[in-house]
Amino acid sequence: MTLTDQQATSRRRSVWEVGKTALLLGLTSFGGPVAHLGYFYEEYVKRKKWIDEKTYADLVALCQFLPGPASSQVGIGIGFMRAGVWGALAAWLGFTLPSAVALSLVAVWLQHHSWGDAGWMHGLLLAAVAVVAQAVWEMARKFASSRFEATVAITAAAAVLLAPGAWSQVAVIAAAGGIGAVGVRKNVAPSSSAAGIPPSIRRSTGLTLLSLFAVLLVALPLIRTWIHSPLLELFDSFYRAGALVFGGGHVVLPLLEAEVVPQGWVTANQFLAGYSAAQAVPGPLFTFAAYIGMAALGWKGALVATTAIFLPSFLLVLGAFPFWHWLRRHPRFQAALAGINAAVVGILLAALYDPIWTKAVKGPADLAFSLGAFLLLVVWKWPAWAVVLVSFVGGWLRAWLG
Repeated sequence: MTLTDQQATSRRRSVWEVGKTALLLGLTSFGGPVAHLGYFYEEYVKRKKWIDEKTYADLVALCQFLPGPASSQVGIGIGFMRAGVWGALAAWLGFTLPSAVALSLVAVWLQHHSWGDAGWMHGLLLAAVAVVAQAVWEMARKFASSRFEATVAITAAAAVLLAPGAWSQVAVIAAAGGIGAVGVRKNVAPSSSAAGIPPSIRRSTGLTLLSLFAVLLVALPLIRTWIHSPLLELFDSFYRAGALVFGGGHVVLPLLEAEVVPQGWVTANQFLAGYSAAQAVPGPLFTFAAYIGMAALGWKGALVATTAIFLPSFLLVLGAFPFWHWLRRHPRFQAALAGINAAVVGILLAALYDPIWTKAVKGPADLAFSLGAFLLLVVWKWPAWAVVLVSFVGGWLRAWLG
């Protein structure tokens, strides 16, 4: 066997190892993105020692700066550093596949059962109230703690409530970034250029990937106006959601709701019930896209929606690798991000009211039910999947007992 053959065999083994490890994590990683990062640290840093602690911390910081699902992006980055582009794909596929398949099957099951006023579905809607309220609470403490940031958050909430729609949310995010760059003061800690993420991609390649990200973001809506294809429309909507969502999986809720419910792909109740179901499966919350795609257009829709919502993560993570040390040291960049994060809190607060509260809470009993679920999440520290299951059973019992 020649040296080239040995290298190819070694690379295939590395890709296989990455995929197998990521699949195990995808089957067992409950608890949301923060918990996922803990699982990744234990597996990739402590046990397998594929990267050191400094590189892992640097990669997590990069993914927190970028829009999209941070935990999935960290997995993509580790897979790339371990086994190249195929390693990145294997890491994403392994971590994503279990929850995408599970939520697709949930969508199939729900298509063959009557929605009506089912008690179990109402329980899922009330669980969504508690889950999103917890997300708003925790994100507000982190991203909207100052007077300036809180003002941006409340203004953003009012703006998207008064002018609902996906493009109004995009405009609010863009405006908040500009305001943050001017009005937020950020202290930037110095970083060592000798440590952290290795510059394993040329700058020209990074620029190409980032340019492709921007071109798709602009071109897809234009192409959609010329070519009327349900799958193309689905791809555009989910690509935009994956490209513009800052702050983690919960924040995808308002942007997707504004995209898919007016299109008639799912009803508001189906959307929120599926969002609650997404809390009960391991892996990234962005696989909620598979549920919507399946409900809208079957297996092709599930595949297209899931691919589209994660594609920006590949382009951004790999494209940003050569520039990360500059980005993290640039005060204006961090200030703009602070403004965006504050606006994201406001957008999620608006979503907590409409559509979640308006669809789920119909009276005092519903409010008491959601408060109980919130108590379990925030005070008793129950995992979200357990609260969702309890709410499912509780909603069914309420309806059964009358």
